[in-house]
Amino acid sequence: MTDLNFDLQRLNEGYDYIAGIDEVGRGCLFGDVVAACVVMPLNESIEGVTDSKKLSPKKRGLLEGAIKEQALFYTYANESAEVIDAINIKQATRRAMKRAAEATLTHFPDKKILFLIDAETIDLDCHQAAIIHGDDLSYAIACASILAKEYRDRLCIQWDEKYPGYGIKNHKGYGTKQHREAILALGPSAGHRMSFLTKILNK
Repeated sequence: MTDLNFDLQRLNEGYDYIAGIDEVGRGCLFGDVVAACVVMPLNESIEGVTDSKKLSPKKRGLLEGAIKEQALFYTYANESAEVIDAINIKQATRRAMKRAAEATLTHFPDKKILFLIDAETIDLDCHQAAIIHGDDLSYAIACASILAKEYRDRLCIQWDEKYPGYGIKNHKGYGTKQHREAILALGPSAGHRMSFLTKILNK
């Protein structure tokens, strides 16, 4: 479990709120990269919150509900496969994170907010810190990782219906054997990141 200590230490440096930002889908062959930003109350933590990758889907879903219920604010931003191909995945990820941070600043116009970002910085004039292994250290980042993962997983169910045959709802767009074989059999869809498929298509 990711506790409150790290965030409380930073809050006590003179900030009104700590906002956590994390992304999901950076390594996928298909679909958007999604960033979530969340501001949580830091008087008490939700039991079980940790890096979303360490949680079962059932547990993650339960935690998502609790996080949304307690959050002072949360928001999402995503960038499409087309944008990822145009500007590269790192820049697309940073752009989604920036948009999520901007929405948070708009919601709290008179508050001093520190954005704790999982292993990234964003091109925005705000108080921010890139935290390596952030979802293990920061409660806010761990909450953001859960929100981002659950949001993108729901998108994957929609994408699976729009682009049948690839198994998107099962592998969530990652490069599994099933997914790679489907790409070779069906060809890429409009939702695939062509810049990620070079090795697969050139075999």
